[in-house]
Amino acid sequence: MSNIIDTCKKAKAMVGYVAGFSTADKDMLLHAVADALVISENVKIILTANKKDIERCTREAQFVDRLTLTPERIKGIAEGVKEVAKLPDPIGAVIEERTLYNGLELSKVRVPLGVVGVIYEARPNVTADVIALTLKTGNAVVLRGSKDAYESNKAIVNVIKTAIKKAGFQNDFIQLIEDTTREGATEFMRARGFIDVLIPRGSVALIENAVLNSTVPVIETGAGNCHVYVDKCADVQMALDIILNAKCQRPSVCNALETLLICADIADSFLPIAVEKLQKAGVTVRGDKAVQNISKEVLEATEEDFYKEYGALEIAVKVVRDVEEAIAHINKYGTKHSDAIVTKDEKSAKLFVAEVDSACVYVNASMRFSDGFEFGLGAEVGISTQKLHARGPMGLEALTSTKYVVRGTGQVRK
Repeated sequence: MSNIIDTCKKAKAMVGYVAGFSTADKDMLLHAVADALVISENVKIILTANKKDIERCTREAQFVDRLTLTPERIKGIAEGVKEVAKLPDPIGAVIEERTLYNGLELSKVRVPLGVVGVIYEARPNVTADVIALTLKTGNAVVLRGSKDAYESNKAIVNVIKTAIKKAGFQNDFIQLIEDTTREGATEFMRARGFIDVLIPRGSVALIENAVLNSTVPVIETGAGNCHVYVDKCADVQMALDIILNAKCQRPSVCNALETLLICADIADSFLPIAVEKLQKAGVTVRGDKAVQNISKEVLEATEEDFYKEYGALEIAVKVVRDVEEAIAHINKYGTKHSDAIVTKDEKSAKLFVAEVDSACVYVNASMRFSDGFEFGLGAEVGISTQKLHARGPMGLEALTSTKYVVRGTGQVRK
């Protein structure tokens, strides 16, 4: 048996143990974990490990930004764990109950999924977020991060598992795969019988690889080619504020703005202002002919550019006829993640909300709020762009299944 299967098997053996935790047990452990993460000695251990990852990383700046941990970011991770502890425990919640014609009492209740496998790239914060969410939902978890963040992930897992052990509980329901090779990733994706569900979180290539090659059920998370459409009835200042926030506040994340669409009716007045603001903020603008006419510094936007998730201070800009064309563009080029309309016209807003096929659709707000913490979920295991089981930021309920409990008084079927 390989080391990867052996690791998954250890988690599988703990399913009943972790599922038996009471809500009080889980919340106590979450607070113990959060406190351990911010102990100065542990912060130093995590930052030292993170420094090793950063020093050997040769990737682009936005990748390094996602990889980098600071005392403030570690504190934020710990706060997210505490937020999960505050949330209601979904396990055992009764979703439905009724009495059948034969007197049987039927109830539908929430239960853990079992073993949750998560394969992700250079985001060490995901390690703690996923552990917190799976612990609260009584699931065992197997984590497989990328080689770029291995030292950081290992340090965080060690701190968390040590805190759980000190609290008097077994900790083998949390497992970290050491093999970070492509072959190891494929083997993990095929650990059917040991992993109950696999959640890939990262690049388009990673997600497609999991969807195409996994023999374990996959919850598909998506890349973020997110759009803002500025309608002819938009408040100009509001639109500018939303655009700059969505593009510049943290350009490396999946809910950042990548494509800006502007209604042709206001293009002559709005485009020059928007392009100037973006360029002053250090954003490289790629646009169609109408946008290129605004400034010599605007690069030509190719067909591929409108499909692209830049993850950096770059943006594609296009003038569209109306809200209908904006919707068609988003549904063609987008990734079904998060898209926004800025408008004072309720008819346009309703049409946009109804017809844009994305997990999160915004009216007059930045898409940067597409986040488990911001949605009141405490944290997230990813943002699902599929339609089955879960969609949007996946919090506690997304990590549960259901079972029917049927109580009788000796009924037999005739």
